[in-house]
Amino acid sequence: MTNIRLKNLKARLSAKLSDRLQGMTDDLGEITLTIQSDKLIEIAQILRDDASLRFEQLIDLCGVDYSAYGNREDDRDEDSTDSPRFAVVIHLLSIQHNARVRIRTFAPDNAMPVLPSLTEIWHSANWYEREAFDLFGIVFDGHPDLRRILTDYGFIGHPFRK
Repeated sequence: MTNIRLKNLKARLSAKLSDRLQGMTDDLGEITLTIQSDKLIEIAQILRDDASLRFEQLIDLCGVDYSAYGNREDDRDEDSTDSPRFAVVIHLLSIQHNARVRIRTFAPDNAMPVLPSLTEIWHSANWYEREAFDLFGIVFDGHPDLRRILTDYGFIGHPFRK
């Protein structure tokens, strides 16, 4: 994305979401929004429905386990309960504006990571959320059919947890 288009997108995102964001960064031509999990649905609806944004497609959603991530600014003991461990990263596409944005939100509870499901906003979130549940144990509240998708139903645990 060109610098001008990136600056315009950043300005539109700031105008619509600045009071709801924990952070916004642009690196390598992509914008990442960091948000609190309790604002995920509200922000997702704005990103999809606002005419100046129109992120009509969720193109990827993945879980991340930050327990052993060495380059975090707030790097603490990996077993610490005050440092968020599990995150979900969501990639959105606006066909109308030819733009992409990334959202990152952390589950508030490391022992039982729960985030709201995005399936009511973007139906494509269905299998991605099932994958994050299966591999990381992240529960998506409101998901219509949250069950394993890659591992055997009798598998114990979540293979991508560190």
